[in-house]
Amino acid sequence: MNPRLLLALPPLLFTSMAFAVDCNNASDQATMNQCAAQQNTAADKELNALYQQITSRLKSNPDSKKQLVSAQRAWVAFRDAECKFSASGVEGGSVYPLIYSNCTTELTKARTRMFKNYLKCQEGDMSCPVPGV
Repeated sequence: MNPRLLLALPPLLFTSMAFAVDCNNASDQATMNQCAAQQNTAADKELNALYQQITSRLKSNPDSKKQLVSAQRAWVAFRDAECKFSASGVEGGSVYPLIYSNCTTELTKARTRMFKNYLKCQEGDMSCPVPGV
């Protein structure tokens, strides 16, 4: 292979990485899938941060913490199964990642709202599983 050609390849290989994805104007399926995955990652990151806050508040109550861990594992299994079902009509198609990611993002946002409510519990509220601060 020509050594000059090898020197010319690296800039071409990295050119696509230099451009940020414009999710507001995504017009092809691959970009829409990528944007949906990014939204899902952001929603999951927020949920995980709230989960850590809740587990921190439950550190003096290992039974409640164990119940939260169990509930969260069950919720993740439900979310994944629900979204596989929700996207089953397009399974194998190029739009599947978009449909699946949108589903997991929406369910994750709903779980995030629930966690935020747990973190708003007032001290002495016996109906709330997470102690207030």
